[in-house]
Amino acid sequence: MKKEYNESQEADQQESRAELNSDINTDENLSGSSRLNEPVSEESELEKLRAELEDQKDKFLRKLAEFENYKRRNAKERMELIQTAGKEVISDMLDVLDDCDRAQKQMANTDDMSELKQGVLLVFNKLRNSLTARGLRAMETIGQPFDPHLHEAITEIPVPDEKMKGKVIDEITKGYFLGDKIIRHAKVVVGK
Repeated sequence: MKKEYNESQEADQQESRAELNSDINTDENLSGSSRLNEPVSEESELEKLRAELEDQKDKFLRKLAEFENYKRRNAKERMELIQTAGKEVISDMLDVLDDCDRAQKQMANTDDMSELKQGVLLVFNKLRNSLTARGLRAMETIGQPFDPHLHEAITEIPVPDEKMKGKVIDEITKGYFLGDKIIRHAKVVVGK
């Protein structure tokens, strides 16, 4: 009986080994066939990634070139804008220059100083009006408190009136605004 039991146990073990070997072989066959397919899918996936990388590199290089072209075009347009802005001001000044030429001819042909003064004053007013139309504005300085942001002090002189201490006494060179921006500081004499 023991023998029969051992034999039946051995038979069961052999049968389980056979089933196990069968399962292992089946798994190996399945995994073997999938392993054969794995390198192919990995290679195709790698190729896809390489193609996508090349596509992204190409897009990047195109965008970079487009940006460089934009910067060049923008710089060129800016230079043209600066040149044309100056052109408009100079065109306005040509009328004043023509008036100066006429005044110079009149000075050579006439001795009447009152007519010459009137002509020159007209030219000066035309010049001022042209510049004012472009946004130029003179600073009001005399009698104003000294402001280092607006004024450049040339010298300080003693003043008899206490109210004039720290204020602008005289203006050597006028200061100007273009719009709200200072384009030239006024050179002034300040009371101390």
